[in-house]
Amino acid sequence: MNWTRNNPGWTMFGAMIGLLAFLWGMAIPLSAMPAPVGPAAQQFADGARITVWLTLIAGSVGVVIGVLAGLGKVSKFWPLRVLCDAYVWLIRGTPLLLQILFVWLAAPELMPEGVILSDFACAAIALSLNIGAYNTECVRAGILAVPHGQVEAARALGLSPLQTFMDVVLPQSMRVALPALANNLASLVKDSSLAYAISVVELTMIGYRVQAQSYQPIPVFLTIGAIYLILTTAFTTLTAALEARLDVGQKR
Repeated sequence: MNWTRNNPGWTMFGAMIGLLAFLWGMAIPLSAMPAPVGPAAQQFADGARITVWLTLIAGSVGVVIGVLAGLGKVSKFWPLRVLCDAYVWLIRGTPLLLQILFVWLAAPELMPEGVILSDFACAAIALSLNIGAYNTECVRAGILAVPHGQVEAARALGLSPLQTFMDVVLPQSMRVALPALANNLASLVKDSSLAYAISVVELTMIGYRVQAQSYQPIPVFLTIGAIYLILTTAFTTLTAALEARLDVGQKR
């Protein structure tokens, strides 16, 4: 890789280093703030790390779900297509908070005896399923955007259907879908705040606890809002640099 100042790799590298430095160093400037924020600085830092960890897990699983379900939606096997359509319809038509609560309450009944899912795991599952449904439509649109002539040309060259998909269709479809997938990831950072409803100790839950003890909601939630702004900015910077690296949307 040619690491020059104009290379998006510098931006990605800087954003990742900045995010890590922020997550592990944010307690220092926060501790200098007056009560109730200062005394709870380490709690805010720990909550932010849980938020990022939840976002990364759910976002990664959601991409896998989106690719698989997106393939299902364009499949010629109609039962699979109907199943994927039903999944997207169900998830997009119900509130995320309801989905989180359902997974949390249903998990003890659905899991084998002796297997217990943590609150964090339940939140990660619900968020993964939710963002996976939205990613499905992004991937489907990307697949349909690949010119059919390229598929026919690949087959004419002797490529198998699997080779055609892996080498021709999938790379191009993911380039088309990347901006929408990146937008979903930025939204996931904020949507993860709903995990507080099942007692996941992420950033919003920390804020709720601190303001309940101090009776000073304004400085607490202003601090939380600023932290979320920084986190979403870091993620959007990373994804924008990735788009630039892949020349998404560039006309030759």
